[in-house]
Amino acid sequence: MEKTDCGKAIVLKNIYYDLDKYFIREDAKPELNKLAQFMKDNPGVKVELSSHTDSRASDSYNMTLSQKRADAAVDYLVIQGIKKERLIPVGYGERKLLNRCKDGVDCSEGEHQINRRTEIKVICPDNR
Repeated sequence: MEKTDCGKAIVLKNIYYDLDKYFIREDAKPELNKLAQFMKDNPGVKVELSSHTDSRASDSYNMTLSQKRADAAVDYLVIQGIKKERLIPVGYGERKLLNRCKDGVDCSEGEHQINRRTEIKVICPDNR
């Protein structure tokens, strides 16, 4: 894991989702495994897992989908031995796009993929 400041978001490498899906893909598991090890090595740290969608579909649908993505990441980490109380899943829908691909803008599938992601934010013990 890269070094981070408390409260700063980190984009995990390869934590991406297929269109309209929320399952953890095989290419995401190595990064989530690194996060699990980081959390085992730092038992006082909590992590917010914030998941996002691209701009396709309605805002309400995307909010629900992004929450399912965040919950799926939490579920994976719990299976890896991380206590659920240390994990905060938050779905942001399409509110935090990383590029120009908002509603009504013609974008490639690759550009949309960039927005379908999970980020982590480390919440340090003194930030209760």
